[in-house]
Amino acid sequence: MDGIDALRGKFLDQISSAADPDALEAVRLAALGKKGEISLKMRDLGQMSPEERQSAGPVLNGLKSEIDAALKARRASLEDAALDARLKAEWLDVTLPGRPRPMGTIHPISQVMDELTAIFSDMGFAVAEGPQIESDWYNFDALNIAPEHPSRQEMDTFYMHRAPGDNRPPHVLRTHTSPVQIRAMQDQGAPIRVIAPGRVYRMDMDQTHTPMFHQVEGLAIDRDISMAQLKWTLEEFCRAFFEVDEVELRFRASHFPFTEPSAEVDIRCSWEGGQLKIGEGKDWLEILGSGMVHPHVLRAGGIDPDQWQGFAFGVGIDRIAMLKYGIPDLRAFFESDLRWLRHYGFAALDQPALAAGLSR
Repeated sequence: MDGIDALRGKFLDQISSAADPDALEAVRLAALGKKGEISLKMRDLGQMSPEERQSAGPVLNGLKSEIDAALKARRASLEDAALDARLKAEWLDVTLPGRPRPMGTIHPISQVMDELTAIFSDMGFAVAEGPQIESDWYNFDALNIAPEHPSRQEMDTFYMHRAPGDNRPPHVLRTHTSPVQIRAMQDQGAPIRVIAPGRVYRMDMDQTHTPMFHQVEGLAIDRDISMAQLKWTLEEFCRAFFEVDEVELRFRASHFPFTEPSAEVDIRCSWEGGQLKIGEGKDWLEILGSGMVHPHVLRAGGIDPDQWQGFAFGVGIDRIAMLKYGIPDLRAFFESDLRWLRHYGFAALDQPALAAGLSR
């Protein structure tokens, strides 16, 4: 065909002289675009006789392939040149020290929750969870708390709003994690061994109380559970948590609506030089409440009190964190002070490695 050699020379020269990808793209469109010169010649094949098409077709296809290959080669060459220029302009001294990156810390409450879980899991307790917004029945009635009990007053409990005309008892921000025990009994039945850590809410605010704080409650139900087993469980927990070889607990008779008999638990300690030492000395420090699960509570959980019995206990997580790590003010836990968090926080890899009765 006439002009093929001229087209070839023309476009190969333009391709080789293209200085950037935009210029190269303009050459491609001029040659192979819908209205490119080579594309228009390819369309002319339809108007040729079979003999002419047989001779001209391979020539045009060869030209098209040659130009396309030249375009790709030039594009690769331009990209390599651009990369080389960038590498020369952008450089990094790999011998320089890296920029320091601030690291966060594990909050003491989270750390203590992990420690509690590790200790009680070694004693066969599973972790149970429940909602933080509870019904009046789960938070009070199922736990044998009478309607006239002071804890049900608005001065102590956060009640949720009800629409006008809705006479149902309002939901509450749970005042303890005991409702989780009821839900666990209903879901799993007996025998059962669970702990229920989590946030709870009460209307209180001073150096040792906040409107939101954390508790862990434990529940064990079987056919022959006794106070002696409760005492052993709490002693093993305190020995592991406070990392001391010996602890001495004192059980004082008390009253809780959900346990009968009930007992406050004190631990022997000393305050020599203003420093708390657990397991020695002549002083006693109250750390938790406990007792045997009341028959009414067992019935509310769907368990027959004539066949099963169990113990329960409740510990303030924030309080024992203060005791173990020497934190003087409970309110500081929730002030989001980075200086405080850096001082009392834990590194991400400081995972608890505690076993019941042992520190390893």
